[in-house]
Amino acid sequence: MFKRYLLFIFSCFCITASAQIVNVESLRKVSDTSRWYGFVSLDVALIKNKRDIFKIANRTHIQYKTDKNLVLFINDLNLQQLDSERFVNRGIQHLRYNYRFHPRVTWEAFVQTQYDPVSNIKFRGLLGSGPRFKILPSEKHKFYIGTLIMYEYEETEELDQIITNSDVRGSTYISVNLYPSNQVSIISTTYYQPKIDLLKDYRISTETSLVFSIFKNFAFKSTFTLLFDSFPAMGIPDTQYEWTNGLAYSF
Repeated sequence: MFKRYLLFIFSCFCITASAQIVNVESLRKVSDTSRWYGFVSLDVALIKNKRDIFKIANRTHIQYKTDKNLVLFINDLNLQQLDSERFVNRGIQHLRYNYRFHPRVTWEAFVQTQYDPVSNIKFRGLLGSGPRFKILPSEKHKFYIGTLIMYEYEETEELDQIITNSDVRGSTYISVNLYPSNQVSIISTTYYQPKIDLLKDYRISTETSLVFSIFKNFAFKSTFTLLFDSFPAMGIPDTQYEWTNGLAYSF
């Protein structure tokens, strides 16, 4: 039951922000008794970096799983107020399909759309596919490696102009899931996404979450996320990080 945590999260504090890579690994759920699984979360955060940001975030996650197939949909929406000036919307929609043709090998395909005015991303669309390997078969210690190829179309706003980019990127990730007890869960995932024809243009994103049970259906969750983009949009720092702490309610 504890592995199916993380439903309603109320943030205690948050430092800097704006992750641009969806950490799908932290959203995969074990659903042995039910083919359908989902949650809706509501987060409130006060962020301080080069600007003051007040954020309200809503995340919807729906998953359907059979013996060999998995369909995962994520809708992540954020409403942010910048320096008491105005509210802006930020959102990610992610749809992923997995087909397991071997106990340790799965083929993945995904499509994603994104917009993030805070990071000057007017629109970003991704389409990718590739294999995913299960290295450790243990239920208490899981280790996955995925390697995908994806097409990226991006529109950024720089100096009141729309800059368009169309690239092919690799997307390699390593995911480590540790369940030392029924009360404790540790999930860490790192993504590396270089441009195929220009390897010095790459993104690295890492996220580590620690969750431990407080009492029935409630848990405490602490997550640290770090994003590095070697070629960010003009005026955006190449490194962004976020540290959040909150309560999780599962059902």
